[in-house]
Amino acid sequence: MRIVTVSSSRYQKKAARSRFTDESGDVAEAEVRKEGHHVTARGLISDDAKMIKSEARKFLDGTDDILLFTGGTGVSRRDITIETVRPFFQKELPGFGELLRRISYGEIGGAAMLTRATAGTARGKLLVCLPGSPDAVRTALRASLSEFPHIVSVARRPLPTQ
Repeated sequence: MRIVTVSSSRYQKKAARSRFTDESGDVAEAEVRKEGHHVTARGLISDDAKMIKSEARKFLDGTDDILLFTGGTGVSRRDITIETVRPFFQKELPGFGELLRRISYGEIGGAAMLTRATAGTARGKLLVCLPGSPDAVRTALRASLSEFPHIVSVARRPLPTQ
């Protein structure tokens, strides 16, 4: 599983060799490992369509089954992860975002509507777009991570012969 954090501010600090943290990526990695999955790569990129597309293409051409993007799913003009990743989907999983918003509503109220988190499959692989908040990453993964292998399995099933 690959984890890529999308954050212009963290990316700029990294590029300037300043101290930076990637708490959302750290939370994602901890949750993934806790469920017994392996993290093969982590990345940190800016809110930049070219960089996001490059990560999606690298993933789809590689051997990993699951790509988690954290960040860029909100409503600011800078939040472009969803618009950039969605064209790669062969099948979108709107239930992923619906589930996260439902759970989040119980925790944070109406602000849950601000996330546009989503997921989809392409080439028998799963691409997941998580919010950038560490708490939202934790909530989303605890609610859905156990289903990821099943999603990949179903996405890879061959078409029935007729």
